[in-house]
Amino acid sequence: MGGADARIVRNTALTILALVGLRLVAAAYTPITFDEAYYWMWSNNLAGGYYDHPPMVAYVIRAGTLIGGDTEFGVRLVSILLALPMSYAVYRAAAILFGGARVAATAAILLNVTLMAAVGTLIVTPDSPLLVASSFVLLFLAKVLETGRGAWWLAVGAAVGLALLSKYTALFFGVAILIWLIAVPKLRRWFLSPWPYLGGIVALAVFSPVILWNADHQWVSFLKQFGRARIEDFRPVFIAELIPTQIAFATPLVFILGVMGLHALLWRKVGASASRVLINTMVWVIVGYFVWHSLHARVEANWFAPIYPAFVVAAAAAANIAQWKPRERRTVDFCLRWAAPVGIVMFAALIVQANTGVLSGYRRDATVRSVGVGWRELANEIEAVRARTGATCILAPDYGTTSWLAFYLPRGTCVQQQSQRIRWINMPEPDPKLLAGKALYVDELRADGRPFLNDIFWQVSRVAELTRKRGPLVIETYSIDLLEGAKRDVLDRSPPPELQK
Repeated sequence: MGGADARIVRNTALTILALVGLRLVAAAYTPITFDEAYYWMWSNNLAGGYYDHPPMVAYVIRAGTLIGGDTEFGVRLVSILLALPMSYAVYRAAAILFGGARVAATAAILLNVTLMAAVGTLIVTPDSPLLVASSFVLLFLAKVLETGRGAWWLAVGAAVGLALLSKYTALFFGVAILIWLIAVPKLRRWFLSPWPYLGGIVALAVFSPVILWNADHQWVSFLKQFGRARIEDFRPVFIAELIPTQIAFATPLVFILGVMGLHALLWRKVGASASRVLINTMVWVIVGYFVWHSLHARVEANWFAPIYPAFVVAAAAAANIAQWKPRERRTVDFCLRWAAPVGIVMFAALIVQANTGVLSGYRRDATVRSVGVGWRELANEIEAVRARTGATCILAPDYGTTSWLAFYLPRGTCVQQQSQRIRWINMPEPDPKLLAGKALYVDELRADGRPFLNDIFWQVSRVAELTRKRGPLVIETYSIDLLEGAKRDVLDRSPPPELQK
């Protein structure tokens, strides 16, 4: 490695370490989201699968809390640190596919300044480990291409298996790999080799805990997630949301570079054929599915996480090896120069806004309901009501409120979601004695209350109305009802919609 390359590697490593450090600071000060609290509850009861997703997110959180404790920082610690191997994988993949330290460094840094990676590793969801595993899928496929050694297919299988343990979206990697092998003539020989099939067996073995869990639970998770692919109500309005949300999550300048890179790889034949096809299949197969999905339902921006390693490699190719006309070159140079500063400013602004609301003048925005600002103070007030009334358990109507309560109330407090018991099937049943005593029902304030509570309890009385606030903004007002004298089973154990005949 020459002096210039060594300097690029050193500067890239220092930049990524600084970005990871920034996320660690943000993790310590940003309240947990309701999804993170939910997955934290999973992490306290590890299993081979869960109603909503495979289990990898729970393993990641468990590893973090073993180090950092049951805190916001602990929940997020390992997810954020996984950005380091993720960055290495993208760096090496770009270097193998398109050559040179500069392309590799550009890809690794561009990935880290996207909100998909910055927020996606800070806020721990299944997309966080999926993003990391996707980076290694790309790297190991690049190694297959570089070395021609069949043993690398075992590594591809392991990476795909880990991606499947993160989210079912990883199934599309199989389709992308198949198209890649068919589309590149020199790779078709692999169809006559046992190695790709052995890699598939490895992926299946890694994924097998999820299959076994589903087999024990009437395939409920598969039914829930794969049922989303059916189009029953054609509503193409959701397509209009795809591009704006991805511009935001990629950050505008990285998005422009990525789109220009995909165009250059597809139409201008930049780089070797096998490399070009690999990047395009890893992007367009998943994009194609989500365009299909958007014909009937909303597609969340973070669902595109597995395309991002390939997308930023395309962006790096656009910036460093594609040939452009003068006007296009000026656009590329501008985007490359300002992509990192813009991405960092967007990340910092999002964290400041989520925690304080100051950038919107303390008005309501998209972050207020999902980020648990004000929940620590609200939980203290709810605990005071619980102690005053002598309630032995706290009930909530949804998994988000239940999870926030469990995270912010004193450890060991009985907290249960009254319905949707399938979500808690891996967790021990609550002590019947606690459910037999007085209970508090915590819900957003509603004009009609919750009439069904009168069918379950002899006495329902409002004992408090408490607010969750971010600065002067009241995010939600919660009614606190005291429930006494259960007439029947307090918990609604109806089967989920997927299992109802």
